[in-house]
Amino acid sequence: MHLHILGICGTFMGGVALLARGLGHRVTGSDANVYPPMSTQLGAAGIELMQGYDASHLDPAPDVVVVGNAMKRGIPAVEYMLDAGLSYVSGPQWLAEHLLPGRHVLAVSGTHGKTSTSSMLAWVLEDAGLSPGFLIGGVPQDFGLSARLGEGDCFVVEADEYDTAFFDKRSKFVHYRPRTLVINNLEFDHADIFDDLGMIQRQFHHLVRTVPGSGAIVHPADEPAVDEVLAMGCWTPLQSVGDNGDWHAQWLEPDGSAFRVYAPDGAVAEVRWGQSGAHNVQNAMSAMAAAAHVGIGPARSAEALGRFQGVKRRMELRGEVRGVRVYDDFAHHPTAIASTLHGLRRRVGKDRIIAVLEPRSNTMRLGVHAGALAASLEHADQVQVYAPADLDWDAGAALAPLADRLRVATAIEEIVAAVSADARQGDHVLVMSNGGFGGIHQRLLDALGNAASAPT
Repeated sequence: MHLHILGICGTFMGGVALLARGLGHRVTGSDANVYPPMSTQLGAAGIELMQGYDASHLDPAPDVVVVGNAMKRGIPAVEYMLDAGLSYVSGPQWLAEHLLPGRHVLAVSGTHGKTSTSSMLAWVLEDAGLSPGFLIGGVPQDFGLSARLGEGDCFVVEADEYDTAFFDKRSKFVHYRPRTLVINNLEFDHADIFDDLGMIQRQFHHLVRTVPGSGAIVHPADEPAVDEVLAMGCWTPLQSVGDNGDWHAQWLEPDGSAFRVYAPDGAVAEVRWGQSGAHNVQNAMSAMAAAAHVGIGPARSAEALGRFQGVKRRMELRGEVRGVRVYDDFAHHPTAIASTLHGLRRRVGKDRIIAVLEPRSNTMRLGVHAGALAASLEHADQVQVYAPADLDWDAGAALAPLADRLRVATAIEEIVAAVSADARQGDHVLVMSNGGFGGIHQRLLDALGNAASAPT
């Protein structure tokens, strides 16, 4: 079968492409932004890529067009597809029909932590010898790729609540029919498609309705927004995670790099690993609870997590120059920003933290969370915010409580120059964005190196 994927270089659709190729299908694709690393990964798999969305990309006609959720009416390839009566399907639906049937699907959902928890869970299953398949919205360092078929029964999928396609406005995750479901947390997000938290909760309840009575739902203890979803009706055994949960932790190190886990059956296990922060401790317990549902005990999971290498763009150390460390993190919501900074502060103590933020997601650009941003950045000693001219809100006004810690820049070059001039040995530069941020990470490292070699 020949599949042509519109929007193939997105993380999810690129993963679908790799999985389809692994099943033996011929796969081609179009995207407005064909560039590494996804283009390289797809090209290495023998997938032909085309720049843009020209109608000619669909002539001769493929057997099916797989449509990414970034596609809209008016795009030439979309209009041609509809006018020509071509067979088309969304990425999640194709996955549900051609790959997930017959497998034990473990889905990880929630506003934050989906990629990290999915990666931890996939690694625990792999380390236990189960050879899981997975489709994750990031690249786990332990695997080096975002998707694979796997040889075992289990399939781990990052279950996103964003809408499926221009012709299917349900959340992606309603297609996956999980047997094991993790709900990490639930807050308002995606203001471009949801009017309020209640709309998101309704979609989560659609997901809860699909989990069988023989399955398991892992959820946070004492989180009202999730409790309200479950109160709409739940037919599946529940396990809670957190301070007052069935699974709970005792911290052994102040940064969360070591902790003891208590399981519902009384089992106790210790995790000592390279991650940090309260959010990652919670993510780890969720992964352990999900793994227990497929027969992996807490002690075995803890051993695996001790070997977990993390995820690209989740507190990823990109480099160190003259004693200044530059990190890349995907945080783009005030809760995630606050948690990431808190974890870094617990790790580095009194060392200076320079936070560099790009408000890039649709919700952030609309200014929905602008009022909460200043508080989320409290653990940073300095804050550099990129505010291009088309930002829909006044970053300087919204972040005024940060006072002299704040610098607002309208160009990336300004940030690079300011940080490289001011940074000193022992500083930690934390770059936060859900996009490429103009390659700022390497530009910062290069500028720091140039400053070090400049004559004095």
